[in-house]
Amino acid sequence: MKDTLVNLDPRQTEALRAVIETGSFEQAAVRLHLTASAVSQRVRALESNLGNPLVVRSRPARATPVGQRLLQYLHRVMQLEADLASDLAVERYSPLLLTIALNADTLGTWFFPALAQALVNEEVLIDLIVEDQDHTYTLLESGMAIGCIGSEEKPMKGCFADALGVMRYRLVASKSFCQRWFPQGMNRNDARRAPVVAYSHKDTLQAGFLENHFGLLPDAYPCHYVPGTEPHLAAICHGLGYGMVPELLLGESTGDLIDLAPDYPCDVKLYWHSWKVQSPRMEALSKQIVDAARVVLGTPLSE
Repeated sequence: MKDTLVNLDPRQTEALRAVIETGSFEQAAVRLHLTASAVSQRVRALESNLGNPLVVRSRPARATPVGQRLLQYLHRVMQLEADLASDLAVERYSPLLLTIALNADTLGTWFFPALAQALVNEEVLIDLIVEDQDHTYTLLESGMAIGCIGSEEKPMKGCFADALGVMRYRLVASKSFCQRWFPQGMNRNDARRAPVVAYSHKDTLQAGFLENHFGLLPDAYPCHYVPGTEPHLAAICHGLGYGMVPELLLGESTGDLIDLAPDYPCDVKLYWHSWKVQSPRMEALSKQIVDAARVVLGTPLSE
């Protein structure tokens, strides 16, 4: 039996995207200026057309595996259409919009200095989603991003993964913090009382160090959660706690910081993931990302 092509109704696919991106049929209805019932009808019609459920009707709503594959396809088609429209435009400005998922430390260190000119030259608008490096891959997998920078090494089916290099972290604290909490140097007993500064509940860098070196589980010590590279570093510099900081950020302005474990840096391997079939500008940007990262982070040993 030969496969038959499925005609996708753009109103139905627009409704699906709105539901997944907003997390509910009600919010999707607000975005599309429809009733929630109309949005639901369009999604159900699309599900009937494809013969598969596309949305898990939970709070928030999320895509089923088939729904994720459809969203991936829709995002790729949108990118290719936008790129074609830009190429065909003669007298009007038509930039390409790309959604990229990346970790906060990449965004806060080398991303813009290395890539700003390429984004300008390629006339690319970016919609950045900031997530922990261990979780950016799921945004590409779900179709929410067209490319991602993260720690996952294995590429998704239909995608490639290029090694970017290693982001090195140091466990640091302010001098006043060390005098108060680690007067005899860092040890297990004091580490159970001294507060840590993490990015979020998904940030496992500090937790991994404390478990590996002192056998302390995440609930065995107090912890601040301060998202964002600059606020996270500021919290450490002001003595709220200690934590992992990218070596790229440790310059003259952080001279008061003390390395608590100079012999045990934490190295995180980073990879660029995107689709094998790309538009010309996305292909050019992918190469820029890989080349720029390797200059800053160092060429991967396997290259």
